[in-house]
Amino acid sequence: MSTRGALFAVSPLDGRYARYTEPLVPYASEAALMRARVRVEVEYLIALADLDATPLSIDDDQRETARAAYQDFDDEDAALIKQLETEGTEEYAATNHDVKAVEYFIRTKLPADLDAAQWIHFGLTSEDVNNLAHRVLLQPAISDVIVPALVEVRDALVDMAHEYGDLPMLARTHGQPATPTTFGKEMAVYASRLARAIGRIEVARDDLSGKLAGASGTYAAHHAAYPEVDWQAFATDFVTGLGLEHEPVTTQVNPCDDMAALFDALRSANNVLIDLDRDAWLYVSDRYLGQETVAGETGSSTMPHKVNPIDFENSEGNLSKANSDLTFLADYVTTSRLQRDLSDSTVKRNVGAALAHCLIGYGKCSNGLAKVVPNEHVMREELEATPEIIGEAVQTILRREGHTDAYERVKDLTRGERVSLEDFRALFDDLDVSDDVRDELRALTPAGYTGVASEMAHDVE
Repeated sequence: MSTRGALFAVSPLDGRYARYTEPLVPYASEAALMRARVRVEVEYLIALADLDATPLSIDDDQRETARAAYQDFDDEDAALIKQLETEGTEEYAATNHDVKAVEYFIRTKLPADLDAAQWIHFGLTSEDVNNLAHRVLLQPAISDVIVPALVEVRDALVDMAHEYGDLPMLARTHGQPATPTTFGKEMAVYASRLARAIGRIEVARDDLSGKLAGASGTYAAHHAAYPEVDWQAFATDFVTGLGLEHEPVTTQVNPCDDMAALFDALRSANNVLIDLDRDAWLYVSDRYLGQETVAGETGSSTMPHKVNPIDFENSEGNLSKANSDLTFLADYVTTSRLQRDLSDSTVKRNVGAALAHCLIGYGKCSNGLAKVVPNEHVMREELEATPEIIGEAVQTILRREGHTDAYERVKDLTRGERVSLEDFRALFDDLDVSDDVRDELRALTPAGYTGVASEMAHDVE
C-alpha cells in the first residue's frame, strides 16, 4: 500500500475496513502467496532429494536451512522477491515472472555447501506451484479465520434461542399475521441452518485438491528425465503431504472444481446470514427488537433520535458483495482455454477479497446480535391485538371433532376482518360440541398458541 496510508487505499478492504480484514493478511496477501510458493518449492526440492533416482542429496542441517526460507519468511524476503521480479539485482536480471522470482530467491537462501540450484523447480510448470500455494493458504484461512467467525455468530444465535425460547411472538407469512412462534425458536432456525452451512464449508475445505503433473498434466518432463520413477505416486505423496487431496488427471491447470465447491459452500452460509440480517432489520423496524445505544455514536446527520440497525445493514451489504465475488470466482476458475490460459491468474488474486467481505459481514452480524434486545411488551401487545390468529387452531380442533365446514365457518368470521376473542367465544357458544371441547376452544390464546416452539428453541445446540 502507498505510504500515504489507509485513507488513500483504492479498496476499503485495505482502507476503511483494514482493521476487520487484518486476520486474513497471513493467508490472502501477496506476501503470503510468496511465502507459500517458497514452501512448495523447498519441500519439492527436498522430496526430489529423497528419490533414489536423483543424485541430489540434502542432509539434515541443509534441510533445516532450506526450510528456514519459508519458516522465517519476513517483510525483507517479500521485498526481495518483488525486486527480483520487477527490478532485478546485481546477480539476477528482472524476471517479470513471479514464480521465477521465487526460484531465484530460493537460490539465495540455500546453504553455501549445497549445489542444488539446477534442481529448484525441476520439471515443474508455474501452475504446479501456484495451485498448491493457493490451496495451502486457503485451507487455514477457512479453518483459522472464516469458520471461527461463523461459529461466533452461530453461538450467539444458540444463546438467544435458549434465552428467549419461551418468548411468544407474532409470526408473519407473506408479511401478514400468522400462527405465533417464539423469538427463540426463530433464532434456533438460523442457528440450525448456519450449523449445516458450516459443515458444508468444512467438507469443501477438506476436499481441496492439488496437482503436480507438469506443463500439460502428463508428467512429460519428469518422465523424460527419469522414466523409471513412478511420478504419479510421487505427486500423490507430495500433494497429500501438504494436507491436500491429489488431483490425478488434469491439464496444465488444476480444474478448480474443488475451489468452486468451497465458494458455493461459503455462499450458502452467507445466504443464511443475509436472510437473518433482513429479518433482524424488520424486527427492529417493527420494534420487536430494541437496540442498545453506543456512547458518542450518531444515527443520523439530521435526526438526533435515530438508532439505526447499521450492523445488520453493513453485514447484508458485505455478504451480498462477497456472494457476487464468490459466484464469479466459482464460475471463472473452473474454465480454461484448452490446456492453459492465464486469465484465471489475476482472478485468483481476488479470492482474498471475497473472503474479506465475508469476514466483515460475519463480524458486523455478530455486533448487531450483541446490541439487540427483544421487546417483550411490544411482542405481547401485538399478539393480544391479533386474536384472529387462533383461527387455525379452532378450525383444526373442529375438524378433529368431525365438523366438515370448520374451515369455512372460521374463514367467514375472520378473513379480512378485525375480530376479538369475544367474537370467537360467540362462535364457540353456537357450536355443536361437547363442553370439554368448548372449554378447550375457550382456553386458546394468541400467546399460548406456539406449539412446541419452546422445546425446539431449547433443543438447538
